[in-house]
Amino acid sequence: MKKRSNIAVIMAAGRGARHGTNVPKQYLELKGRLVLERAVDAFENHPGIDQIALVVDPEEISRVSQMVSDNGWKKVSDILKGGKERFQSSLAAIKAFSNRPEDNIILHDAARPLVSERIISDVLASLNQHKAVGVAVPVTDTLFFTGPANEHVIRVPERDLFMRAQTPQAFRISVLKKAYEFAMAGPAFSATDDCGVVRRYMNREKIYIVMGDEKNSKITYPGDIEILSHWLE
Repeated sequence: MKKRSNIAVIMAAGRGARHGTNVPKQYLELKGRLVLERAVDAFENHPGIDQIALVVDPEEISRVSQMVSDNGWKKVSDILKGGKERFQSSLAAIKAFSNRPEDNIILHDAARPLVSERIISDVLASLNQHKAVGVAVPVTDTLFFTGPANEHVIRVPERDLFMRAQTPQAFRISVLKKAYEFAMAGPAFSATDDCGVVRRYMNREKIYIVMGDEKNSKITYPGDIEILSHWLE
């Protein structure tokens, strides 16, 4: 049986509006390396990853092409045009590899630059048994379920039943492609999470969970860079 290839896709098309700077967060410096460079390094250096694609804002393709050349990344094969919405970037990746339905696609946020070798290894190992894999960490805070206006508490759910999603999220390409085909056929579709698309539109496909870690947090707000800098120290 032919070995399935593991294709890492680094999602880097976001503009980072919540971060509060004019520079998209994936192009910020983190201890001497750009955030995007650190994210790509993690997959470039992992022996189980066969190929890497970068999904970027069309206006950044020239900059990213130069970055690939400067770093000498051997596994980066494609620089894809991303969309304004996250799901549009996922669709770009699915389209690029739709002719390889039995290979694996491993989607990772560029804004999570400290993903560990252990997490990537656990995801790849899980893909030997499962067609959909997510990464998550336990919720430690009490959760309030509120009304639409977030003005009052409706109930306090049992937090042991919840986990915070991280990336990478990984799938057999055929599964993710079929889920998005169903999704795009529906009216007013929008999504920020690929596991959510598979769960909603391919609900018989169980999504196996790999344990993440706190270092694999996402840069969202200005102080997050400083927090990740401390992890690197």
